[in-house]
Amino acid sequence: MSPTLVSSDLGIRRLLVAAGQAPSVYNTQPWRFRVVPGRHIELLADPARHLRVADPRGRSMTVSCGAALFNLRLAVRHVGRRPVVWLLPDPEQNPRLMAAVRIAEGRPPTERNRELYELIPVRRTNREPYSDRPVPPSVLGELRVAASREGANLVPLDEDGVAEMLDYVALAEDELTHDHEYQAELAAWTMPGARFDGVPAYVHGPRPARDPGPVRDFGRHEYDARFEEHPQLVVLTTPGDRPLDWLRAGQALQRVLLTATRHGLSTSFLNQPLDLRDMRGRRDPYHRRGHAQMIIRIGYGPYVPGSPRRPASELEMTDA
Repeated sequence: MSPTLVSSDLGIRRLLVAAGQAPSVYNTQPWRFRVVPGRHIELLADPARHLRVADPRGRSMTVSCGAALFNLRLAVRHVGRRPVVWLLPDPEQNPRLMAAVRIAEGRPPTERNRELYELIPVRRTNREPYSDRPVPPSVLGELRVAASREGANLVPLDEDGVAEMLDYVALAEDELTHDHEYQAELAAWTMPGARFDGVPAYVHGPRPARDPGPVRDFGRHEYDARFEEHPQLVVLTTPGDRPLDWLRAGQALQRVLLTATRHGLSTSFLNQPLDLRDMRGRRDPYHRRGHAQMIIRIGYGPYVPGSPRRPASELEMTDA
């Protein structure tokens, strides 16, 4: 894509399509974009897609927007330009404004930039059983470097840590099962016919044959399945726990996920304890690596289809 085309409607549309393929909580895709011709692209949170019960602080929404921002940065790099990014440029007057991105002169993309960009539509959230093949330490190391490049930490859990985390997940899931408002909001985004987007039934995955299971239960499964005997979990953390940290966590998350995809890894999320923490106003347990923002299951899984995406015409705001 030439520099001229970057400024055209088609060029901007391609940038927004790439940004809109980021992962998001319940596939809510809680972002909109406003193009200021000749100046910058604004990334805004979409309040209509804010999970007000499960995400009262807006943490998950902001993490999701951070993932979209990383894709937008990657897409700008892919066309040989340089993204100049302002995070939360007007937090007092416009807290919905997550970032502003100016497209500056740049250099041709690196080979790694090209690889990660091409993997944007390939990445999936995979809730199917994974194989028992361990992730090599060298790959884990590369994932940790990916997180650190965006100001976050990726903490692999050992076998005892995984068992403890799965117990936390099961306890949180049980408590959330009895929260009727939470369940109603969950159903609005995961049950058939509730939304065009959201999490469709065909990507819910099977029900684990044993408890606790290493996947989130959306309450609708076609069959039971045996999941991996030793799930592999990593926790994404940030030094702080404020909106700026959440935006950085989202960018780190997407860099980690695309790097994992590059190595043939599958990923899914177990964030019930984090939902419960946010909903109840609880503080997460102290950890020297920082505040937990995402709990990620990694491994080698089968091919799965992607979730539906909002059309690019819906993503761009035309109002002032």
